[in-house]
Amino acid sequence: MKFRPLHDRVVVRRLDEDEKTAGGIIIPDTAKEKPSQGEVLAVGPGARNEKGEIVELDVKAGDKVLFGKWSGTEVKIDGEDLLIMKESDIMGVLENTKSAKKAA
Repeated sequence: MKFRPLHDRVVVRRLDEDEKTAGGIIIPDTAKEKPSQGEVLAVGPGARNEKGEIVELDVKAGDKVLFGKWSGTEVKIDGEDLLIMKESDIMGVLENTKSAKKAA
């Protein structure tokens, strides 16, 4: 099944965080916090402004994003746990600094 979000909503897959601390201690599943980073899988067409025109979203599919701990609504699509949230719930896009340096 394909899912297309409406308006200014985005579908995000959480990215798993490390299961060990810097000191090498393994963190059990019950003590882990939900990751606040994810990958955008799909985006809606955009929200309408006061004039009724559609304003496109700043994020696109494939972007790695940072969002708040309680952002979005958890859903299960095709057996996969995903989040649906408004673009305004996303704090920013994580950029790969290594590839940016190579491109310069």
